[in-house]
Amino acid sequence: GQGIGNAVGMALAERLLNQRYGNDIVGHYTYCLAGDGCLMEGLSQEAISLVGHLKLGRLIVLFDDNQISIDGPTSLAVTDDQLERFRASNWHTAAVDGHDPEAIALAIENARGVTDRPSLIACRTVIGYGAPKKAGTAATHGSPLGPEEIAGAREKLGWSHAPFEVPKPILATWRAAGARNRSAYESWTDAAAKLDAASRARLVDPIDGKIAEDISRAIAGLKTDFAAEGAKLATRQSSQKVLEKLMPVIPGLIGGSADLTGSVGTHTKLHTIVKPGDFAGNYIHYGVREHAMGAAMNGLALHGGIVPYGGTFLVFSDYCRPSIRLSALMGQRVVYVMTHDSIGLGEDGPTHQPVEQLAALRAIPDLYVMRPADSVECAECWEIALLADDTPTILALTRQGLPLLRTTPTDQNLSAKGAYVLLEPEGGRDVTLLATGSEVSLAVDAAKKLQGEGIKAAIVSMPCWELFEAQDENYRNSVLGTVPRVGVEAAVEFGWQKWLGSEGAFVGMRGFGASAPAEALYKHFGITPEAVAAAARDLIVKK
Repeated sequence: GQGIGNAVGMALAERLLNQRYGNDIVGHYTYCLAGDGCLMEGLSQEAISLVGHLKLGRLIVLFDDNQISIDGPTSLAVTDDQLERFRASNWHTAAVDGHDPEAIALAIENARGVTDRPSLIACRTVIGYGAPKKAGTAATHGSPLGPEEIAGAREKLGWSHAPFEVPKPILATWRAAGARNRSAYESWTDAAAKLDAASRARLVDPIDGKIAEDISRAIAGLKTDFAAEGAKLATRQSSQKVLEKLMPVIPGLIGGSADLTGSVGTHTKLHTIVKPGDFAGNYIHYGVREHAMGAAMNGLALHGGIVPYGGTFLVFSDYCRPSIRLSALMGQRVVYVMTHDSIGLGEDGPTHQPVEQLAALRAIPDLYVMRPADSVECAECWEIALLADDTPTILALTRQGLPLLRTTPTDQNLSAKGAYVLLEPEGGRDVTLLATGSEVSLAVDAAKKLQGEGIKAAIVSMPCWELFEAQDENYRNSVLGTVPRVGVEAAVEFGWQKWLGSEGAFVGMRGFGASAPAEALYKHFGITPEAVAAAARDLIVKK
C-alpha cells in the first residue's frame, strides 16, 4: 500500500511544480503498479480518497488484478468491486485483459485524456502465466517456479531464447521507443536551459547552498528575537513562528496537517491552500489520513523539488509509522511535526497522551527524533531538519507553554550535537540531570533546589539522542560527566539506560496517563522538581 500512497505524493508534486514552472518544464504523468494486496491495505483507501478529492488527473494506476494472494485466492478475504470502489472516490476507471498490450495501450491513452480525475486501469491477469501447473495459483506468488514449470512456460509462450538474452527484435523496438521520443526530450532540455541555474537545481533539490545560508541566517535572527522577547511559549507555537520566517526563504517548502491545523501550528498567514484542481498553494489539508499524509510526503520528497512537512499529534505517529520508517529507510528529508507530546496536553486523557511513542520512534534507524526544550531549541531543531538532506525528522512539540531557558543567543547551533550542557555549576558536579523537551525546565528548577542544599547539579538538555550518539566519545563524556545521573522525561524509561548507566535514576512515566490539567498530572505521576531533586539526593547518598 505504500506505493500508491507515494504515487499520490509524486502526482501532487508534479502539479505543484507545474504551477510554478509551467508545462514546458513540468508536465509528466505518474504511473503506479498496484496489486491485490496493495488495495487491501487500509492506506490504499486513504490514498485513493485523497487523490480523487484533489482531482489529480495525471496519476494512472495499473492494477494487476490476478486475484491471488499469499494464502490463496483473494476471495478468501475480499469481495470488493474495485472499479466501483475507485469510482466512488472520483476516479476514472477501465478494465482490460492484462495480457493484451494493445488493449492496455488504448486504456492508457484514454486515461491520459481524462484531466480532472485520476485513473485506475484494472488489468485482469493470470499469475505465473504459462506455467503448466502453477499458473493462477498462490504457488507462484513468492516462490521460484522450478525447472519443470519454467520449461513448460517457455513452451507455452514460444520463448526459446537463453536466460538473460534480450532478442534483437525486442532490443530494436526498445531503442526505437527512445528515438521516437527524442524530439520531446530535446524540447524539454531546450526549455530547461532557459531557466537560471538556481531554478534548474531546485527542480531536484529545493535547498541549495544559497537557501541553506538563508535558512541559517533566518534561524539566527529568530534565536535573537526569541531571547529578546523571553516569552513563555508552547513549542508548537514556537514552531509556527519559525515557519513564518522560513516560508519566504524556501519556495519549495510545502506544509500540511491531518485535520489538526489549528492545534499543531503548521499553517501561517503566508500559506495558501492547495485545492482540488488548483495547485498554486503551499498547504495541504490531508484530512484524518495520517498514514496517507506520511506516504504522500515521501512521494513529494522522492519526486524532487519539494521539502514536505506535515503535522498531527505525537500519539498518532502510530498511525503513520510505516511511512515514517520508509522515510528513514529511503533517506528522505521529510519533517513530521508531532505536537501534544506528553501528559502535558492535559484533559484529552490517556488515549491522546503519548508515553511509549518517543521510545518507539527512537528505535527506527536513521531518523532524528527531536524534542526541543524552548523556543530557541525549536528554531535550532528546524534548522537541523531542513539541512539534513537525507534524514527525516520528528519534531516532538508541546501543547503547554515552556519558559525560555536559552536567554543568551549564540551563533552556534547547540542542538546540532544532540545534547549539550545547559548549566555547569562552579566547582564541579555532584550530580548530572539529563532531560528533554518540557522536562528540561523541571530539571532547572530541581537544580536550584539542590543548590540551596549545597548540591551542585549540572543540567544537560538532550533534544536529539541520535545526533548525540553520533558525536565522538570525548564530547559525549564531557557532557555526561562522571558523577551520578538522573534522567527526566514525561515518557516511559525505555532507552534511557544508555545515558544513565546501571546506577542512574529515571523520573518519568511508568504507565498510561490520565485526564486532568497538565500541572495536576505532573504532580500525580511524580514528575516534579521535588521528585528530581529527591532522586538526585538518593544517588549521591548511595555513592
